[in-house]
Amino acid sequence: MTSSASSSASSPSTSSPSAPSPAAVTANGAPRPGGAGRLHGRDVSRVGFGAMQLPRLDPDRAAAVALLRRAVELGVDHIDTAQFYGDGFSNEIIREALRPEDDVLVVSKVGATPDSGGPLPLRLAQRPEELRAGVEDNLKSLGVDQVPLVNLRRAEVGPGLRAEGDQIVDIDDQLAVMTALRDEGKIGAIGLSNVGLDELRRGLPAGIACVQNAYSLVARGDEEMLRLCRDEGIAWVPYFPLGSAFPGMPKVTDEPAVVSAAEKLGASPAQVGLAWLLHHAPNVLLIPGTADADHLAANVAAGALALDAATLAELDAVPTRAGDIEIEGHE
Repeated sequence: MTSSASSSASSPSTSSPSAPSPAAVTANGAPRPGGAGRLHGRDVSRVGFGAMQLPRLDPDRAAAVALLRRAVELGVDHIDTAQFYGDGFSNEIIREALRPEDDVLVVSKVGATPDSGGPLPLRLAQRPEELRAGVEDNLKSLGVDQVPLVNLRRAEVGPGLRAEGDQIVDIDDQLAVMTALRDEGKIGAIGLSNVGLDELRRGLPAGIACVQNAYSLVARGDEEMLRLCRDEGIAWVPYFPLGSAFPGMPKVTDEPAVVSAAEKLGASPAQVGLAWLLHHAPNVLLIPGTADADHLAANVAAGALALDAATLAELDAVPTRAGDIEIEGHE
């Protein structure tokens, strides 16, 4: 597993002119699903993997390890995780499954912590000392000296848990400790999650590598923020990329235009929804999660799905309908 942001993936090629450029393949020679994107100064495949569902395989650790190994074989070299995914289970599997030669960029997040005895499986941990403790927990469970990129998961906008009481912390105070952790070498870069446009603008001077917000074909309220990220060279890493089954949130796969496009292309509606995101903006990186090998392969294959101008126009015409919806228990 890569414990720093450095990578040879973007170094000049010394091979013959007919060989693929380094950006077109991962360290193990696999074609990059979705092509190459940029994250924290290095090339990554635009279709990565989100580890939130790995704990579903908790009874079978070998299956969880095999799933991650398969992801690497399919060209995934960007994995998104958190210590509070399965109370460290996802991080432990990543540590066991990944090898240094895989050159996988592992991204984690802080701002919440497991709460196995509480009414929900996690609780917010927004105070500066809690953010620092979260980074230390990630370092330990991942078995690295530095987490290459850590997202600060805020709690002022939805969906998800909302900050109350001493969990209402100014973003400047949070960025101060994140910057200190970066200066100490414990993290390589800072990302933001669940943020509003003003918070992102306030965070820009600290140097932001990526933004993770809920965003999909049917939930495009952050379009201005996406444009700002594109202009600033910040990766846009949407969660809920296909909407959500939570009450009140529409699902991309239910849209007639999406279903029609899938039938025309011989693909699944989910693949069309993921492909639209990749076509929509060049700085989009996907981290769809799953605990199933077939579903993993389908997600990766979405990176090769071509959408012509007419299909894109039909999909772009789908209205955005998701508002700022409270979803208890979301990461």
